[in-house]
Order: sequence, then C-alpha cells, then structure tokens
Amino acid sequence: MVRVTVWNENRHEQKNPVVKEIYPEGIHGTISAFLEEEGFPTRTATLDQEEHGLTEEVLQETDVLVWWGHLAHDEVKDEIVAKVKERVLDGMGLIVLHSGHFSKIFKTLMGTSCDLKWREADDKERLWVVEPSHPITEGISEFIELEREEMYGEHFDIPAPDELIFTSWFEGGEVFRSGCTYKRGNGKVFYFRPGHETYPTYYNKEIQRVIKNAVQWAKPVDRKRPVYGNAKPLERIAVKK
Repeated sequence: MVRVTVWNENRHEQKNPVVKEIYPEGIHGTISAFLEEEGFPTRTATLDQEEHGLTEEVLQETDVLVWWGHLAHDEVKDEIVAKVKERVLDGMGLIVLHSGHFSKIFKTLMGTSCDLKWREADDKERLWVVEPSHPITEGISEFIELEREEMYGEHFDIPAPDELIFTSWFEGGEVFRSGCTYKRGNGKVFYFRPGHETYPTYYNKEIQRVIKNAVQWAKPVDRKRPVYGNAKPLERIAVKK
C-alpha cells in the first residue's frame, strides 16, 4: 500500500476567514480525506510542527509526499529541504500543488526560478489532457473545467518536462503547462497547477482523481540508487603492451 504524507504550510487557514470557511480542516485535511477514502494510508504535516512535521521517521515512512505552500516558502528550513530532496533521489514520489511551484524543494529539484505570470480575477480555467495514455489521466475526460481559479500564465520558468500531461487555457487568454512530470534520481515528481486557496478546487472530483492517480504513479520503484564514484572492474582487465 502506498503511504502518503500531505504537507501544507497551513497559514492561509489561520489568517483568512474565507479560506477557513472553504477548508475548515485545512487544505491538507481535505486532500488527506479523499486520499484516505481511496485507500491510501495518509498522514498530514504542517509548517509549524517540529521539523515541519517531516522528521526522519516520517520521511522514511512516506512513499509519496504531497506539497502545498504559498505564504511561507522562506520559513521552510534548508536542512529539511535537503532531507526531502535526498528521499526523492532515493525514490520517494513528490507531488507539488499550485503555488508550491515557488517552494524551496521544487526550485531545488528544478534548478530554475520557477517563476510565472499570475492574476486573481475569477478566470474560468480549462485543463486540457494532452497525454491521454498517461496513467495520471485515467478516468478523466478530454478536459477539466473550473469555473473560477487563479490564473497562471506562460512563460513558466521550469525545465522542459519529461512528460506534459495537462495544458491550461484561461478566460483571459493565457495558457499554461499545468501538469508536468519529472524524474529525479530514483524518484518521480509531478507538478499540478490548480488549487488556489480561496476557491474550493480540491473538492472537485476530477481534480481529486488526478491527485489520486498521481499518487499511484509516483510510488517508489523497489530498487536501490545507483552507486557512484570510483569503481572496481567487473572483469579482469588485460594488461596492454
């Protein structure tokens, strides 16, 4: 069974009554609830917990980490980011949601600014499936339509994705690479754009299905990381004359 940890900085829920009303148990609580319903053993972790809730024990018991952050990216300790990165390289899956594009862990794994254009204007968003054979799109129709969302627009300063799964169109005219996969070491990373805190996006059943599919896709492969550095020969090397 795939063990999931849902991480959320949990700051909007404390400061903004609109967000608190939409997500009374926190964004992490809403996401963990539908993942539990799917049968994934799920725990939550938040910024203000000791070690941000991502202790060595928790990380070792996590197969897939789901990450949501926005207001407090800079408050995430570098040593915790380093631990998460090592777990990803070891094989732990990472799903980065919405404004997590600016998180330290995503920027570290991407090696770019991860910057973009944005606007809060109740844009309609249409997420088009551009890789229909991918397991992350299983059970999804040709597109997902959200009546109101925050706009993210190109250029999105990320490396070219290994696979582009979704492309968004917004009512204001912008487009955006909204579902991107990457391989890093033994681990798999999925960035999924929707999920602004003042909209009930994570109650949308198709958005939930994408995240559930992504958890299953990102689960670790049962193998050790390759060994690097100076290597002894596997065969006898003949002396050259």
